[in-house]
Amino acid sequence: MFSIIFAPLFVIPHMLKKLDIYIIRKFLGTFFYSIALLSVIVVIFDLSEQIDDILKRNAPLNAIIFDYYLNFIPFFINLFSYLFTFISVIFFTSKLAGRNEIVAVLSSGISFSRLLKPYMISAVFLAAMSFILTNFVIPHTNKTMWEFEKAYLKDPIKSKDMNIHMQLSPGVFAYVESFNASMKIGQRFSLEKFNEKGEMYYKLNSDRITWDSTKSIWRIDNYYIRTIDSLKETLRKGPRLDTLIDMKPEDFTILVDDIKTMNYFELRDFIAREELRGSPAISRYRVEQHQRYSFPLATIVLTMIGVSVSSRKVRGGIGIHLGIGITLTFTFILFMQFSNVFATFGNLPPVLAAWIPIIIYGILGIFLLKWAPK
Repeated sequence: MFSIIFAPLFVIPHMLKKLDIYIIRKFLGTFFYSIALLSVIVVIFDLSEQIDDILKRNAPLNAIIFDYYLNFIPFFINLFSYLFTFISVIFFTSKLAGRNEIVAVLSSGISFSRLLKPYMISAVFLAAMSFILTNFVIPHTNKTMWEFEKAYLKDPIKSKDMNIHMQLSPGVFAYVESFNASMKIGQRFSLEKFNEKGEMYYKLNSDRITWDSTKSIWRIDNYYIRTIDSLKETLRKGPRLDTLIDMKPEDFTILVDDIKTMNYFELRDFIAREELRGSPAISRYRVEQHQRYSFPLATIVLTMIGVSVSSRKVRGGIGIHLGIGITLTFTFILFMQFSNVFATFGNLPPVLAAWIPIIIYGILGIFLLKWAPK
């Protein structure tokens, strides 16, 4: 009699544990299998596109494999992780719904919110993996990958725009009319210093500055220095001056997606320095910083939407589910791109650009959860 009364208390937890393991295994297995399969296809297409440059510049085989493609794969996986998370959820959940397995689970007394638990565990695991990859692993692999690109495929260094203004430290401003990145020579350079009252007390003008890499100093040609001390003004000029200035040639050049090579702490320090210098690209850097927080959460939000959409059995089966899922995913990606553009070139705050798509699709996910079968 005792076993008849209390058996369900032991059977149901055991069944739930097996169900959790089953869903987690299916979820993660489908995710890693699909992304591994597409990674192979993408590597083949990329190699066919780059083969001419690789052969022309005699890139060694070990560099191609270990420096480029071995570092390219984590970048690709993380770039499309939320997309493949969504597709994986849609794919195997719609199969469960098509075989009436979800109906059987719900009919046994298990709530839909409890059914959602293993999905959320898997999504949190993938989100944590994405956060670590985005902030610590991929910046390191990108450095090696882009060094290979620079040596054998293309030179990603580009000079900044003309008329470069920057703040080197509080009250110290530098200006260069143009800078040659390869020669490390700047034309029409000036350096101004201001006191706490906002009054200029030092100004240096020169025709040209050149970086001396052996001594790590700047050589200033045809200069004159104006020093103001209360009512007294001093002028000094000369043909050449070697001096230390708190700037480097890298400050006048920009790598294509150079912030992608910075880890969490490096990006934080870089933004603080660029903000001090008044960089015009600070919005772009801020968007990247906030996206490193919000991007992993997209995995959780899209998992919630994917389960809600695909758990209901419909006529057309997996095809309808995949169609709806892919449409929602690409609208999400499009929404993210629009918000990034408005933050970079418009007046939209970077924090809103990174979080608005997550918030809107999170609300959509909550609405779809209420629509899901109970």
